Amino acid sequence: RFIIFLSIPRQLALKKLKKRFLEALLANNAQEVLHILHTDKLDIDTVLEVDDPSMVLASYKQGYWLPGYRLENSWATGIHVCVMYNALETALVLLQAGAAVNLRPNGKTPLHVACEVSNSDCVALLLAHGAKINTLSLSGHTPLHYCITKESVVCAKQLIFKGAKVNVSSHNNDEDTPLHTAARFGVPELVSLYMAHGASVNAVNSFQETPLMTAAFWAYDSKEQTYSEDHHIVSRILLDHGADPNLQEEDHKTALHKAAWNCDHVLMQILLEAGADARAMDINGCAPIQYLLKVTDVRPLAIPEVCYQLLLNHNAARIYPPQFHKVLQSCYDYPRVIEVMVNSYEHLKPTKKWRAAIPDDCYKRHKVFYDSVFGVCTNTPRTLLHLTRCAIRVSLRGFCHRGVPQLPLPSLMRKYVLLEPEGMLY
Repeated sequence: RFIIFLSIPRQLALKKLKKRFLEALLANNAQEVLHILHTDKLDIDTVLEVDDPSMVLASYKQGYWLPGYRLENSWATGIHVCVMYNALETALVLLQAGAAVNLRPNGKTPLHVACEVSNSDCVALLLAHGAKINTLSLSGHTPLHYCITKESVVCAKQLIFKGAKVNVSSHNNDEDTPLHTAARFGVPELVSLYMAHGASVNAVNSFQETPLMTAAFWAYDSKEQTYSEDHHIVSRILLDHGADPNLQEEDHKTALHKAAWNCDHVLMQILLEAGADARAMDINGCAPIQYLLKVTDVRPLAIPEVCYQLLLNHNAARIYPPQFHKVLQSCYDYPRVIEVMVNSYEHLKPTKKWRAAIPDDCYKRHKVFYDSVFGVCTNTPRTLLHLTRCAIRVSLRGFCHRGVPQLPLPSLMRKYVLLEPEGMLY
């Protein structure tokens, strides 16, 4: 009991000293930092408790259970704090005084942190003082994996110049390469940099996903319901460097399946023009057009009719006619989609399920259109113009995207053959 009593004042004194030290670091007060180290004899590599709600300093192994309070703060050395808050002068003082450059008290080295906060000056300083380039964080990532913004491109260049491996996989359940990470966050400049330094464009992670598949999936922000032009550019860069659009991940989905799931007509066109197979099936036998049907009514900013046009003009298999009511169930509030789909058949015979698939209020909103649908989908043939369109499409064997532009037809007729919707059927 007496020993414990004596140690309490010492603990309080050390706590106050650490607080002074942290305040000096945050203020980039190099003189005060040196004074504390030399006068008060504080260990230069002492571990501090730092507010870190964004987990910039922390890295944990996958599967670890973490109490909630630990996510609000992290453990860090003085170098970590300097890097996080861009206290460059103080960081230099600490390094010159012998501070360890590769410690990771809460899973990350200072170099990992410098890359995550896109601090290229600190990256240069750390590399000049012996920071390990390919060291792993506790979660299994190299510093290059933490370069995830346009501002971190300079950091990545410095790492590569010093020998960072662009094809190293993360040592965790994902096994992503830095190229996967750049594709996920949609940073064209990083993707171009990695490709220029020998990154494997068709590298696969533990789920057999390529960087192209990663970019296709993350091109849509489901929370904001927006599409990312940067991810489209990343996909184009990868394809220009030989990415295979028809590789399949562990569930046999291709990049086109993922773009169709997002109802992303821009990316779908990029992939289809690069040779993506519109008929590729996943492990459940679903082609990209089935993915479109599942999400048409939950992608408010999409232009779904363009997605269907693209697939049908690139040889996608049409929905089995007796199952056409499922198209109506998914797309009843999108007449232009229904029109594109109906016009891809020479003739469709409705079933009792058709009308039941369309809610009454929807039918009333689009009465003129749906009256035209049920008017042409009868036992009588459709117009000669439509039958001619179907004959042209059949003769082109589904590859209308290449054949129709070469036909000596007026522009309006080409659009008609390519299923451009007009607002009603006839």
